[in-house]
Amino acid sequence: MNGWTLTVWIAAILVAIDFVVRIIALIVIPRNRRPQTAMAWLLAIFFLPYIGILLFLVLGSRHLPKGRRDKQDEINRYILETTEGIDQLSHEHPWPEWLEPIAALNRNLGAMPLVGGNDAQLYPDYLESLQAMTDAVGKAKKYVHSEFYIMALDETTAPYFDALEAAAARGVTVRVLLDHIASLRVPGYRRMIRRLKSMGVKWQLMLPFQPFRGRFQRIDLRNHRKLLVVDGLVAFTGSQNIIDSSYNKRSNVRRGLHWKDLMVRFEGPIVAGVNALFVTDWYSETDELISREVTPVRKAPVRERVGAQVVPSGPSFDGENNLRLFNSLLYAAQERITICSPYFVPDESMLYAITTAAQSGLNVEIFMSEIGDQPVVYHAQRSYYEELLKAGVRIWLYRAPTVLHPKHFSIDDQVAVIGSSNMDMRSFSLNLEISVMVRGHSFVDDLRVLEDGYRRNSRELSLDEWLARPFFSQVLDNLARLTSAVQ
Repeated sequence: MNGWTLTVWIAAILVAIDFVVRIIALIVIPRNRRPQTAMAWLLAIFFLPYIGILLFLVLGSRHLPKGRRDKQDEINRYILETTEGIDQLSHEHPWPEWLEPIAALNRNLGAMPLVGGNDAQLYPDYLESLQAMTDAVGKAKKYVHSEFYIMALDETTAPYFDALEAAAARGVTVRVLLDHIASLRVPGYRRMIRRLKSMGVKWQLMLPFQPFRGRFQRIDLRNHRKLLVVDGLVAFTGSQNIIDSSYNKRSNVRRGLHWKDLMVRFEGPIVAGVNALFVTDWYSETDELISREVTPVRKAPVRERVGAQVVPSGPSFDGENNLRLFNSLLYAAQERITICSPYFVPDESMLYAITTAAQSGLNVEIFMSEIGDQPVVYHAQRSYYEELLKAGVRIWLYRAPTVLHPKHFSIDDQVAVIGSSNMDMRSFSLNLEISVMVRGHSFVDDLRVLEDGYRRNSRELSLDEWLARPFFSQVLDNLARLTSAVQ
């Protein structure tokens, strides 16, 4: 066989393999995937077959390993057994008819009950919320559970680390969880790890990617939760990480970027629900089950008490719990929907829910940032503006150089959701998130005050302005949208 014939045969084999890969992809990839996600993977494989198929084999599944999912199921069964009956709230104020089925949905998906007798206090100032969490740690007598997507030791966060160390020194059990990849990417990671090792606290990386130590996880599945629980009496959760508001990056400092966040401080039985998520994640990472700490606590002696329900979500669950909750509430709205999400990349079902509400005459507003810190997500987000504006959704762009980072939305004057979850497909499918559904007029009123502040510091985007944007920007937006389902 001469060289020319061999070349022809090799080319024919490669063409055949390429053809077979594409046919198999058409059969396998759409199975049990939303059309958007399947189409994004198919485009990657058809344009870059060998690279695309390799990426799909590594990143194509949205589920954590079976062992971690089994642990989640075990915790869920425990929560259901130990909280049976406590999800019966008094109906001192009339409930909207649509709320109970949504609470039952959340209970079935994430095991957490809807509990009454809670106090919820908002902390919209970055330094004040960090100080409030530091003060809570300083008062701890039994235990501190600190879990954050990003932790960094810097001038702003040093008092928080000091408080954790001081708590451990006086005999308090201090447990710390931080996401490995997210924290690794910020400056000063090694210095922060050395500090954790010297503090006398128990700490663990979440979803660590350390293949040389036999710890291998998919690098795109991350634990995005932010929560703090002290003695089972006080809990904080929301959008803020333990890091300076500039995220300590030179490019951010040069551009003057800083993050505006929102945390909420809870007292009452809901604290047990937040703590249950920490218990779940600690068990997943360490095999230590601290189950006795998942117990209801006393009602908060406060102003108007609110009902609240923790809704966990992520690749350890079979379904997209947060997406189901969000869509259920969007369709239940009767008058008004207000959304604040720094990364807004909805799937088709959510886009339909939002635009349907606006076209039905509801007042629908979305607050987002005028600038973006993640270029691909930023342009993917922009690709939805035209459809939203044409449906009658009002879009408010928070003025630069602030990155508006809170993650919350409210329905009428009845119900709000706050937590770590963005309204994007990464938060729906790839990140472990915490959302808290809160039912109470006072809480929604407090959010309305914050939203008024957002509006004063934002400019409203008009459809005419958007349609007149440069052609090159339109191309970038549309290309980024193609990747949104696999980001």
